[in-house]
This record gives sequence, structure tokens and C-alpha cells, in this order.
Amino acid sequence: MRPEGFLQQVYNQLKRFEIPKIKMKKRNLSNLVYDEETRQFRIGDKTEIRDGSHVKQIKPLTQLVWIATVANKLMSSDKTCTLRDLYYMAKDPELIGFEDQKESNDLITDLETTCEMSREQFNIYPEERSEIFGRMTVEYTSPQDYVGRRINLTINPDGIPIGPRMTKVRFIEIHANKVIVVEKGAVFTRLLEEKAYERFNAILVHTAGQPPRSTRILVRRLNQELRLPVYIFNDADPWGLGIAMTMTCGSVKSSHIPGLVTPDAKWSGLYATDISQYNLPSEKLNEKDVKRLLSLRNDPRTKLDPWKREIDEFLRNKRKCELETFSRYGLEYFVNNYLPRKLEG
Repeated sequence: MRPEGFLQQVYNQLKRFEIPKIKMKKRNLSNLVYDEETRQFRIGDKTEIRDGSHVKQIKPLTQLVWIATVANKLMSSDKTCTLRDLYYMAKDPELIGFEDQKESNDLITDLETTCEMSREQFNIYPEERSEIFGRMTVEYTSPQDYVGRRINLTINPDGIPIGPRMTKVRFIEIHANKVIVVEKGAVFTRLLEEKAYERFNAILVHTAGQPPRSTRILVRRLNQELRLPVYIFNDADPWGLGIAMTMTCGSVKSSHIPGLVTPDAKWSGLYATDISQYNLPSEKLNEKDVKRLLSLRNDPRTKLDPWKREIDEFLRNKRKCELETFSRYGLEYFVNNYLPRKLEG
């Protein structure tokens, strides 16, 4: 159902002098189901009702209608806006504004769930911040002025931004046999400077923390269409572990959107067990870290190794560290020593 269908549904209820009620699927762990066919966790069949007769639900329901109106206009005019744009558009004093951007983001996710479409299909995008680099030529299929243009992903020494247009490119020529994904910008820069893309014959991807959907879509395409194995490296902490889980298993927040995960991707590190094995500088887990780990331990996605093993190790040692800590052994150590061992293992 497109946003216009959702708006028509609300309009018809009002026309019949009915208080609007919207049914949508629940987005929580209790409604997370593993799909054997796609090998990812998806949203289940449990539903909830947004009921305009409840005082506390009048505002979010009204905001949802407003967001659907914006999405419908964007799709009709073939224009785009960012999540931040949409947040500020509601700052008009005549509109019901949002307390913060998280509130508007959550309501966009509600619209996705209701319409069973992604925000990218609404032409609403996040601020892109991840990059890709490697010996590969791609051809743009959009926007119209760029259709047919080709670029090599080594054209920019700092990497090429992974925006929504990059997810739709045609793969023309590739000289790589794997994809190396890293969480941290400093590590991505180190890989570029040490020419890891040549040494390991790899496409390099920087997620800049939790990977945007465009990044997840592109990594999935590289794996499934080109059959390139994917190796994921992140900080040894519960949040880095969560990044690897999001890319390989999916997330609760986007479980209603298909085509975002790469089930065959391998989480290669940084492991909790690597901290002691490599004698890395580390910090004590804080209360928030421990709470997150306890939550992950109860997550249906972490019942097998290496997830279970590493979560148990985090909780046993109560230590965490960053990818950059390898620099204690020299700037080249990560590329020359750690990476080869992990890619061969």
C-alpha cells in the first residue's frame, strides 16, 4: 500500500464519522521471526492498533498522517528529502511538531510498517556517511542526468560515498574477490594508505558506525550478485557486535524491510577473545555496556557461536577495546598481522 492508500483509508474513516484506527505490525523482539528461506530475522504477524480515540495516540496518529502526506508528495514529484529535512519541515508553528528527530524517525518507521514499503521508496533518506573503495567500475542507472555514466571506485583517494544512487548501479568490471567491511574511519583510512585493496584483492567498505541501509543493500548485492565473500570488522564492544549482527542477521528496527541483510557475511572481529590473545589496551565495560550485552544474550540471533561465545567472554572479562588499539604495535600491524590471520581463518 502506497502512502496515498493509507491517507485514503484515514479519509474514508473520517468521512463515515469514525475515529481513525490504524493497524500495524509490532516491532519488538517478541515479534521477531527467523525466516529459513531468506536466512534473516523478519517481523512476525503480531499486530497493534493506533487508535485516535485514545488521547495519548491522537498526536502520533496526526503526525503519521502528516508524514504520509509528505511522502506522497515526494513520490508524486520524484523529489527527495532527508530524515533531517522532514524533522525541520514539521517545525512550522501551524503543524504538530516533533520533540526531537528520534520521534520523527520512529514515525517514519511506523509508516513503513503500515504501508509495507521502505522510506527509500518514499524518497526519504538518511544523511549518508559511509564509503566504498576498490578496483571496480560501476555504471549509474539514476538520476536521469547520470544514467550510463561510469566511474571506477578508486577515483577518489578517500573513498566514494554510498548514497541511494550507488545502491542501484550496474557492476561493469571488477578486480576483487572479497569485501572487507570496517566500522571505523581511522581503520578505513589505514586500509587505503596500506593499499589493502591491492594486497587482499578486496573491495573496502566503511560503515561509519551502524551501517545505513544503502550500505547494507550494496554489501548484500556485492555478496549475492557477484558472489564475493564479506568479512566484517568492528570494535570489541557490544555496539560493534550489534553492527555485525545488523549486517548478517538484520535488526528489530528494520525487520519489516527485506533485502538489507547478508546472511553469508562473516563476523571476523574484533572479538572479545582477541583482547587477551593480542594483549590489547582495553577499558572496563560500563553499566550501559553490560545492560546491552545482557539484552543481546537473550536475543534469538545470538544463540550460536561466535555470538554466544563472545558475549559470554565480554561478560566474564568485562573489558572492551577499539580497532585502533592495534596501533600500539605500529600503524601497519592491523593490516600486516591481524587482517591476514582473520581472512585466512
